[in-house]
Amino acid sequence: MARRSSSSSSAAWRYLNPAYYLKRPKRLALLFFVFVAATFAFWDRQSLVSEYESEISRLEDDINRLHDQLRKAGVHLDENPVVSNKNSRKDLVEIDPVNNERREKVKEAMLHAWNSYVKYAWGMDELQPQSKNGINSFGGLGATLVDSLDTLYIMGLKDEFQKARDWVAESLDFDKDYDASVFETTIRVVGGLLSAYDLSGDKVFLDKAKDITDRLLPAWDTTSGIPYNKINLAHGRAHNPGWTNGDSILADSGTEQLEFIALSQRTGDPKYQQKAENVITQLQKIYPSDGLLPIYINPHSGTASYSTITFGAMGDSFYEYLLKVWVQGNKTEHVKHYRQMWETSMEGLLSLTKKTTPSNYYYICEKNGGSLSDKMDELACFAPGMLALGASGYGPEKSEQIMNLAKELARTCYNFYQTTPTKLAGENYFFHTGQDMSVGTSWNILRPETVESLMYLWRLTGNKTYQDWGWDIFQAFEKNSRIESGYVGLRDVNTGEKDNMMQSFFLAETLKYLYLLFSPPSVISFDEWVFNTEAHPLRIVPVNDNKGIGTPVRPFGRKQGKPE
Repeated sequence: MARRSSSSSSAAWRYLNPAYYLKRPKRLALLFFVFVAATFAFWDRQSLVSEYESEISRLEDDINRLHDQLRKAGVHLDENPVVSNKNSRKDLVEIDPVNNERREKVKEAMLHAWNSYVKYAWGMDELQPQSKNGINSFGGLGATLVDSLDTLYIMGLKDEFQKARDWVAESLDFDKDYDASVFETTIRVVGGLLSAYDLSGDKVFLDKAKDITDRLLPAWDTTSGIPYNKINLAHGRAHNPGWTNGDSILADSGTEQLEFIALSQRTGDPKYQQKAENVITQLQKIYPSDGLLPIYINPHSGTASYSTITFGAMGDSFYEYLLKVWVQGNKTEHVKHYRQMWETSMEGLLSLTKKTTPSNYYYICEKNGGSLSDKMDELACFAPGMLALGASGYGPEKSEQIMNLAKELARTCYNFYQTTPTKLAGENYFFHTGQDMSVGTSWNILRPETVESLMYLWRLTGNKTYQDWGWDIFQAFEKNSRIESGYVGLRDVNTGEKDNMMQSFFLAETLKYLYLLFSPPSVISFDEWVFNTEAHPLRIVPVNDNKGIGTPVRPFGRKQGKPE
């Protein structure tokens, strides 16, 4: 480095002497002006950082993909790919040609499913691929279209997203004389619309979400505040299904909190959050010491009816939402009771856990009265992901126990797939001493729960085995469920006989979770988003700050259904 002369050095130092400016007021005024201008420039820059942070993260992911494409073309770059600002640039997002190729295959599968829906069932709830027609399984709310909005956006399918957006704006009408499931309508339609709003910033989605939720609200007008599970969308008459003997279903009544809290945050109207959170207040009054509630709740008295305890159908997502509302609420004191209820329930889950011989597969029993049933639904395969997500909220020893259980249960769920001739899982499994597991109900309806858990475990452990397992499952879907006009389930995973239904959650959940399984963790980061039970990501609003809501993210359920 060249040395400065002593004369130039002394000249420089005099400008740092305050006396120099006191004798020269014009220069003092000029200095003050420069200082003020620099201060405003600094704070302006700080606000811009927040505004463009998400966009920068997306652009960096695009650069990563471009970097890999150049490598595939034989152009080898020396510099490292960019790393995610959202992950504080601690870890380099490795260029992984295998993941890129897998992700593109999943994206192509989404396009095949979507284009088939567009061609044969546009605007209807679901596609029947074999007969090449649509069916209104949910009253004609465009369930597949609304369920697919965020998947299209996340995958960067801009033209497809815009076409769907225009249909929502011009044709989606909720004034229907139809008795809708409050649960299914909330997780698919309200969740799908809110997620599309959070991703795109397009207010048409928020307006539609408010419209349909206002139509659902009378279901909560019960003596206890526990909602009825069915409501007529045109007339507001609410009731419960006849087969529940007047009771409300646990999962159906306790799986609206994420969506309703999000809607209150985005509209500034507290009524949605109040209705949904009152349910939790009522359930706290009857919460048992093991945290395990039966699947039937009386909406008049607010008490539990004698019935099955399960982490499968009709119980599952109630426990999931206890954890996720805590995450949505920034894990603050205000939502601490959700976490406490969830931890109590996880002790109950541990009491239901057994393992098989000879392969030591861990599984979650169902409970009837004082006896355990050695049966586990594939639906309960959401539990490994839930446990992995919640493990970090414990102390070190308990966290390790919970994470290890998550890993063991994920191994079981993966083997639900691997132990059948088609490599696709049945609807539920039974466990017998010395015989590990056997398929019970043998259909497969394209469910997402296992790949959901694999996505969580890969992100939270970094173990690529979970990506390989997910790829195996995807390939089995491609081999057995893909036909020329979409994707179908199987009537029997042993014979491979096909059904005639492309469930909307296949596009909303299964393909989205597979895509994220092979994407960098910064794509829909767990630090910024929480997934509803239909895999619709909702933006986590920072404490006392709603500014992020409606800011576009640059691109770039599961429960009901049976074979048709």
